Amino acid sequence: MRVLVTGGSGFIGSHVAGVLRDAGHEVRVLDALLPAVHPRRDGPPPIPDGVEFVHGDVRDRDVVDGALDGVDAVSHQAAMVGLGVDVQDMPEYAGINDLGTAVLLAAMARADVGRLVLAGSMVVYGEGRYACPVDGVVPAPPRSRGDLDAGRFEPSCPRCGRALAWAPVPEETPADPRNTYAATKLAQEHLTAAWAASTGGTAVSLRYHNVYGPHMPRDTPYAGVAAIFRSALEAGRPPQVFEDGGQQRDFVHVTDVAEANRLALTAGPPEGTLRTYNVASGEPHTVGDMAAALAEAFGGPAPEVTGRYRVGDVRHVVASPRRATEELGFRARTSFADGMRAFATAPLRAAP
Repeated sequence: MRVLVTGGSGFIGSHVAGVLRDAGHEVRVLDALLPAVHPRRDGPPPIPDGVEFVHGDVRDRDVVDGALDGVDAVSHQAAMVGLGVDVQDMPEYAGINDLGTAVLLAAMARADVGRLVLAGSMVVYGEGRYACPVDGVVPAPPRSRGDLDAGRFEPSCPRCGRALAWAPVPEETPADPRNTYAATKLAQEHLTAAWAASTGGTAVSLRYHNVYGPHMPRDTPYAGVAAIFRSALEAGRPPQVFEDGGQQRDFVHVTDVAEANRLALTAGPPEGTLRTYNVASGEPHTVGDMAAALAEAFGGPAPEVTGRYRVGDVRHVVASPRRATEELGFRARTSFADGMRAFATAPLRAAP
């Protein structure tokens, strides 16, 4: 099939474009090459050989209409990522992520393109799944600044105050976005569900967990934590681990994420609905574990646990990939140890 990959010269999008090309699909990339992601000194955008490139913004109706010409399906990777620096980032997040998605969906309806795979995110869950020994499964309340300042990082039961135990998050867990990025990613899913219901289209949202791998952007506040740690190591600085380093995450390699996109493009969820899938390794590790593994593979210096925190961060969010395994045939192939060892010397993108 002919597939349009929005954001296809970005970190994840370029890997998706390459996997789809290798699988025999005709691939067209639409990318605005925004300076925050694509500094000019990087040279030409990283587009795989044999992939058509269209330079333009997903918020531009005319550009999107042209990019959809002859297309059978869309892999929507274009997005502004990261938690943001502060609330002044809100308009840009909403514009790129939500307005851009709305423009794309409207254009797909005009062009009668009925299949979409959306780059979703685990951030829509907020805090992950927790259980209290007395009250059972409970929602974790937002952590207060007072607790964080005092070094109390673990959420407590909102009913009895006891310590909570975390567990993997299934897709049916109610959404609870706790920062600007999370709110816009959830809005993307709502818009996509509305498009599917209105047009009878087939829609999948792949809720990525902590993606890492070659060609992550370096030295930017919007980068993932793996790239931030790698950038520090390259500069000879110890990775700065926030809180106490005990935050649980699921680190999934970008090649596995790209393969999940390939599988989702040929999946058969019911028409007129949005089907969500966790894209994760199924093997959680702490942020401290990740920093230590990366520093060891790189050759030091060792990480420093700072006790600092970011408002809007969550403590534990890991997922069960069971649905993706059963319905898409997805299984992460890159182990944590192998992935971190390779990432320690993998090429990164230059800073903006």
